[in-house]
Amino acid sequence: MSKEYEEKRGPRGVDSRTEKRFPRERKTEERPPMRERDAEADGLIEGRNAVTEALRAGTPIDKIFIARGETDKTLGHIASTARAAGVVVVEADRRKLDYMSATKAHQGVIALAAVREYASVEDILSVARERGEAPLLVVCDEISDPHNLGAIIRTAECAGAHGVIIPKRRSAGLTSIVGKTSAGAVSYLPVARVPNIPALLKELQQQGVWIFGTAAEGTTSLYEADLKGPAAIVIGSEGDGMGRLVREGCDFLVSIPMKGRISSLNASAAAAILLYEAVRQRLG
Repeated sequence: MSKEYEEKRGPRGVDSRTEKRFPRERKTEERPPMRERDAEADGLIEGRNAVTEALRAGTPIDKIFIARGETDKTLGHIASTARAAGVVVVEADRRKLDYMSATKAHQGVIALAAVREYASVEDILSVARERGEAPLLVVCDEISDPHNLGAIIRTAECAGAHGVIIPKRRSAGLTSIVGKTSAGAVSYLPVARVPNIPALLKELQQQGVWIFGTAAEGTTSLYEADLKGPAAIVIGSEGDGMGRLVREGCDFLVSIPMKGRISSLNASAAAAILLYEAVRQRLG
């Protein structure tokens, strides 16, 4: 290679003119996925006075984030009031709050408004009794994607289910994103939130509800499962499926026939398949 050529091309054969017009991509600071940020940024209530007034007014709140390590009395009062009202309180790094904040004046506290109040499990079972129908419930075990949860709620409402149950922690809640994805189904279908899913399953079993968990290695085929009676369909998280204790609490582990090369379905798709098999059986 000639010296003249090397001078034009620059080191390692890179054209110095091209390098000036199209500089190499610079590394940027890692940020949370945009979907996660959008879910958290929708329906924010920011600042101590605003959050305090929201709690006092009984505004439906899904979750409150408080700066980790703060010993301020006002923030402590907000946290204790929220917990007494059954609101989930999460300690978060101040950088996370800064990132979530739209006003950039959050004062160490941000609340996520819920699109509607949560129901109780008894409220859901009462809906089934009022209709004279065998309960059909969907239990979501740590569904963290709000779009998945919204899609499940939408399908459950369309299928005539009586309600959806989610855990208080490690789960998407009834945020605006969930409300939008559900296409308004959250206005018609009760959603309950419980502190412990395995304990809930035991309570449902005591009330005569059979628990059907979805699992690829399930020993009961979808088309052999009897979904005509009182039934709760458990949908596991997007990545790991059902937790061990939840799995052990199921009466049946149901598998969906998979004929292609992909071995799993999206959580909301799996819920739709089981729900409409229940619809088919109940119509027949």
